[in-house]
Amino acid sequence: MSVAIASVAVFTTAVAVYWYMNRHKTLKHILIELRYTVDMQGAGIGGLIDDWVNVGRNKVVLPETKEKIAVITGGARGIGTEVIRGLLKANMTVIMGIRRPELAEKLAETVENGEKLKAFKLDLQSLKSVKEFSEKVLSEHPVIHLLVNNAGIMFGDYKLTEDNVETQLAVNHLSHFYLTHLLLPALKNGGQVGEISRVVNVTSCAHYPGKIFFDDINMKEHYDTTAAYAQSKLAQLMSSRYINTLLEEEGYKVRSYAVHPGIVNTDLFEGTMFRSVFPWAMRIFFKTPAQGAVSILHTCFNKDLEKHGGLYISNCIEGISNKFSKNVEHQKKLFDISCELLKINGKSYGKPQSC
Repeated sequence: MSVAIASVAVFTTAVAVYWYMNRHKTLKHILIELRYTVDMQGAGIGGLIDDWVNVGRNKVVLPETKEKIAVITGGARGIGTEVIRGLLKANMTVIMGIRRPELAEKLAETVENGEKLKAFKLDLQSLKSVKEFSEKVLSEHPVIHLLVNNAGIMFGDYKLTEDNVETQLAVNHLSHFYLTHLLLPALKNGGQVGEISRVVNVTSCAHYPGKIFFDDINMKEHYDTTAAYAQSKLAQLMSSRYINTLLEEEGYKVRSYAVHPGIVNTDLFEGTMFRSVFPWAMRIFFKTPAQGAVSILHTCFNKDLEKHGGLYISNCIEGISNKFSKNVEHQKKLFDISCELLKINGKSYGKPQSC
């Protein structure tokens, strides 16, 4: 009985604190936020279960790729560092896009084939920076074989970038969409029969409770950081699918994929309850960054995937994705909005589009 009373007291206190902190919001918005919070926790638990059940599937064979070029966003820490370690071990030349390129020098000293690692400045909160980065890459490498859109942010207060785009949407989706667009000619140059070029978008199972707020994509009317994160990761998945369809229809030897690395113990969880209250649980139940990199590297190199572009991959197999992401009309609408925000023409992907 005492345990039940204590549980009710804790729950009531938590609800009271939540209401007090959000008392300026309408009941509708409070309920929406609660739903996203609960759904996100459910997606996370589902992701953990998937990681445990499929732990034996997480294997990758690194091929010899001496003459090939890879571009990756982020990589100074966490999963990205481990992906770079794998790409270099496969003997690729790797170009990092990071805010502080000098960090690549320290990384190069600790990895195999570190002399093949380059870095250029890239700030995904600035479309100007994305364009400048792509120009530097293309000036040295007109042929590219792999683009890994890895960098990302999670949660945080409402903020617009210098381009007036909500920050999570900008960093996780729109800047990567733009970078893919800018590097696409080089990726097309690199693709051959039996040796396709690949675009690998690092998304998340967090896409599952998400939807795209087409009428308010910056979420100005009501901002919920959890919903915004889910939207940004869903956008990555949907873009991967739609861009792959366009490229396949036109016969280009480029394929696009989305991959969930698993629930990984990284700095993305800074400021969350997991880091502050349950750090021990992260060490026990979450993947390490090296384990999280395996599915990404599998997507970069597995030969069988050449026949199956547009997949959502988790633990080195096709993962479970939400229905919204599979709706082709939704995919096209997001593609058109993304093109409009960037003021670019979608024709470069293949089939002419409306933007």
